[in-house]
Amino acid sequence: MLDPNELYELADDLPALDAPVLVQALTGFVDAGSAIQLTREHLLERLDSRVLATFDLDQLLDYRSRRPTMIFIEDHWESYEEPSLALHLVRDQLGSEFLLLAGPEPDLQWERFIAAVTGLVDRLGVKLTIGLNAIPMAVPHTRPVSVTAHATDQSLLGDRESWLQRVQVPASVGNLLEFRLGKSGHDAMGFAAHVPHYLAQATYPAASELLLDSISQTSGLALPTGELREAAKVVRDDVDKQIADDEQASRLVSSLEAQYDAFLRGRENNLLAEESGPLPTADELGAELERFLAEQTRDE
Repeated sequence: MLDPNELYELADDLPALDAPVLVQALTGFVDAGSAIQLTREHLLERLDSRVLATFDLDQLLDYRSRRPTMIFIEDHWESYEEPSLALHLVRDQLGSEFLLLAGPEPDLQWERFIAAVTGLVDRLGVKLTIGLNAIPMAVPHTRPVSVTAHATDQSLLGDRESWLQRVQVPASVGNLLEFRLGKSGHDAMGFAAHVPHYLAQATYPAASELLLDSISQTSGLALPTGELREAAKVVRDDVDKQIADDEQASRLVSSLEAQYDAFLRGRENNLLAEESGPLPTADELGAELERFLAEQTRDE
């Protein structure tokens, strides 16, 4: 392996930190409802922060698969949206410091990148790493957003109940980082917000609000959520209106509500099961709700 320390450049005036929490918010393979991106942007916009380390994305990113945006105006190129992967030092609403690893998930050199982050965890005395994720689920938008929590040590989860049993999923750098940190004796955990799969391509601030609340409950950090709560209400009202105008969509959402409520009452062990008859498949749900989802995306 090439030297992991050569993947990033540290700030000259590295501060002395008191066992900070590290929040890693990397976007790549899955970010349903753009919840991870919205969460990290919200933190950096609403809280004081500065960059402690910048990673060399030319070594980590596959530009052909995820092309940055350029703006062309009339006869010239006006701007280039340069991607950035950086470690930020952030102060919460009460002045407590924490670290935020924000940017695109590396496509290349995963093990070297994880070794680099682990080195920073050791160097900066990080006491807990919290990863963020957002996954599409067969859940209705009319019910509270739920979350799957996972950790290297079960004691970190408290009394949180699991939504899933054994599943096989494509790996991500964030999840692999948690796994590797656990193997090396570091405390790490993650939260995956459940986004209604028919809204996975839209912006879903309710999921971002839940991710921030989950971080706060675990770490004690005071993080801002008021604006996200207001934005979630606007999205909820808009989706409610569009579903109310579509009889088939309304019926399908009602089916999701029934199975969700049955699951919470303990009558079912599988979110996709229902005693009253077969529910629509994911493809059928997607086809029926495609029109109002496209309309919502255009409006936003």
